[in-house]
Amino acid sequence: MDSQLPSRRGIIFIVSAPSGAGKTTISRAAVQQIDGLTPSVSLTTRRPRNGEVEGIDYQFVSEEEFQRSLAADELAEWARVFDACYGTPRRPLEDAIHDGRDMLLDIDVQGARSLRARYAKDAVTIFVLPPSFEELEERLRGRGTEDAAAIARRLKRAREEFRAYPEYDYLIINANLADSLAQLGAIVRAERLRVARLREEIAPWKS
Repeated sequence: MDSQLPSRRGIIFIVSAPSGAGKTTISRAAVQQIDGLTPSVSLTTRRPRNGEVEGIDYQFVSEEEFQRSLAADELAEWARVFDACYGTPRRPLEDAIHDGRDMLLDIDVQGARSLRARYAKDAVTIFVLPPSFEELEERLRGRGTEDAAAIARRLKRAREEFRAYPEYDYLIINANLADSLAQLGAIVRAERLRVARLREEIAPWKS
């Protein structure tokens, strides 16, 4: 955060994309390379995939634990995707906004809509697409983690989610990770400079 500027509210950067477009790879790289950007860790009831780490990729919880969090209004948004539930803890987001810290969220279209409605002044939305639908299909098949029926469901959902990109503030075509990360970094820097986010006037210019 630039020390020459007065304090500002934190920003919620929301990254969405069809499955296989690369949003998780971009988001992880952004958190590592962009100063002052921290990840929001979602709750999910699905089982961990190979390489996923509890508390870093997700908080893996039971259906009962998830429903308790939902009933206690501890989630800023939630959705059921295929056979699992996903949700974003509310308190870390609101603390970050209040404290002037920026968070990055990797969530689906439905979740992005909910968060944009709830935190309209503090949310910035970014949609990620692959260069083509054919490349998306190739990426999904190349994972080797799902059967043909599961891939078909994801491709169908991808076509549906694609229609949502005009709702977003920014669009990144993810043909190259380095270029996509540079574009995301530019978005973050620009949004941090928005006058509307400042809490007070710039001191040397106060009358």
